[in-house]
Amino acid sequence: MAAHDRRVAVLMGGWTSEAAVSRVSASFCSKAARLAGWDSVEVELNRNVLDKLDDIQPDRVFNALHGQIGEDGSVQGLLNILNIPYTHSGVLASATAMDKISSRLVFSSVGITVPPLLNLQEDTYVQPADYTGDYVIKPRNDGSSVGVVIVKDGMPAPQRSQWAANTQLIAEEYITGRELTVSVLDGRALCVTEIHVPGQFYDFDAKYKVGGSQHTVPADIPEEVTEQSCGWAERAFTVLGCRGVARADFIWDEDEDQLYMLEINTQPGMTATSLTPEQAAFCGISGEELVNHLLEIAQCDE
Repeated sequence: MAAHDRRVAVLMGGWTSEAAVSRVSASFCSKAARLAGWDSVEVELNRNVLDKLDDIQPDRVFNALHGQIGEDGSVQGLLNILNIPYTHSGVLASATAMDKISSRLVFSSVGITVPPLLNLQEDTYVQPADYTGDYVIKPRNDGSSVGVVIVKDGMPAPQRSQWAANTQLIAEEYITGRELTVSVLDGRALCVTEIHVPGQFYDFDAKYKVGGSQHTVPADIPEEVTEQSCGWAERAFTVLGCRGVARADFIWDEDEDQLYMLEINTQPGMTATSLTPEQAAFCGISGEELVNHLLEIAQCDE
């Protein structure tokens, strides 16, 4: 049976820590796809997803998954095998971007500054070895700030039991500064947004709860910082081999005038509070136009 022309399966959910957010992104994208003339079907990711896709026979897949499985190259590999064109990046770019050690090695190799990694000691507690400053513990391959713990001077080290036993952790120096982000569409930066949060950092609630953060678009920062942020975001997108849209996150230490790249997200959020649709709108691209464009250029790895 041939695939249906203009039918899109919007993959969502799954069983990871970001499943609920993925479903919200999928709702946004599915509605936008319908407005753009696609026959959109939302598909919950589970172990029977192959049967579902065979049933639906989509012409495209819109990958609205976030986090592991959907963002780390796993689903991308499956769709390559099935020969169903899909949105966003392919296997290698997705897997490298999701791995915080691999990606920072790539970034450093092309002149992008990243926060220094620290040697991590793991026992009952997790803490850096031979380091006394403020630090961050985070999962090596998760997103949406899930499992991120900031430890400042005088605070006790977190217990290892805070994370699942199979969660790989990394430690890095805690950088204070202004939080910036840049979405990149087809290799070109859209703009720089500054994120203002009432709490300690841009955590899960700040990202996805209405009113959890405020955004300044474009960021009120020096022109040279705007240019560096956009340039680094485009460079990271290109060197990783990303496709479609991605979003790079930064910290700008204003006192030291030093920019740091934290990560690049190959499946940026597409919810009502998400940064990428907001930046696209600032550039005159509606949510419907953005989703339709990503579907039109969808492809498998060559």
